[in-house]
Amino acid sequence: MVFIRDPCGIVCLIFTYGAVIYADYVVMRWIILTTMPLSIWAPFHVVLFNTIVFLLGMSHLKAVFSDPGIVPLPANRLDFSDLHTTNNGTKQISGNGHGSEWTVCTRCETYRPPRAHHCRICKRCIRRMDHHCPWINNCVGERNQKYFLQFLVYVGILSLYSIGLILGSWVSPCTECSQNVIDSQLRMIHSVILLLESALFGLFVTAIMVDQLHAILYDETAVEAIQQKGAYRPNRRKYQLLADVFGRGHPALWLLPCASLNHAARYHDTPLLSHDV
Repeated sequence: MVFIRDPCGIVCLIFTYGAVIYADYVVMRWIILTTMPLSIWAPFHVVLFNTIVFLLGMSHLKAVFSDPGIVPLPANRLDFSDLHTTNNGTKQISGNGHGSEWTVCTRCETYRPPRAHHCRICKRCIRRMDHHCPWINNCVGERNQKYFLQFLVYVGILSLYSIGLILGSWVSPCTECSQNVIDSQLRMIHSVILLLESALFGLFVTAIMVDQLHAILYDETAVEAIQQKGAYRPNRRKYQLLADVFGRGHPALWLLPCASLNHAARYHDTPLLSHDV
């Protein structure tokens, strides 16, 4: 388990959970209990909405506290004096094929495998690092990209669900409910705030989700896109690229915030210090 002590990230975590808790409060207190107290759909909406909130929270916690793919530090100090330094502050390992893609991080003073990059906030090298996201206070890397995508999906679903419930309460108001003026005004205020929150968050996570799926399907992380390296495995099938992130299980299980044994074992396929240098 990891936790980055970054003030910006911690503030974003508090804001994220505050927004989710507020959405759950408004939907339960001011929409379901107020506008459909006698409806048979009320228990259904309560269970379904809170199930999505639970899955959102689990996937977010997994993304926050999971190791994103930190490259381990060597037990003893290594000698890199015979390696040449590149322009981006790393040292290239001599060799052919995939061996030439291994580099040495001058900040961590360790070997790092292909596609690993140094994060200045985490202060470590991360395997297949895409970017550092303050909303999970962690890097999005090889081991937690699945949970990050799940979090985005559930935020998008929750935003659409909230908007649908709000618009439904306006289009088909409850005629048998309390007509108290103060309660009606409070419900309207909370509904408008939640509508704006859901629309903004929904659009925001949709844009990030599209970017993440593009990075996966074209096998090019955000860091690699900036460096204009192109697709790492251009001939690999799209389904296989998705399975590399979500695991080898059935696609119906890809949105569950848990790791399969096959998915966990894949992270140790490449030994970190097995090169001849």
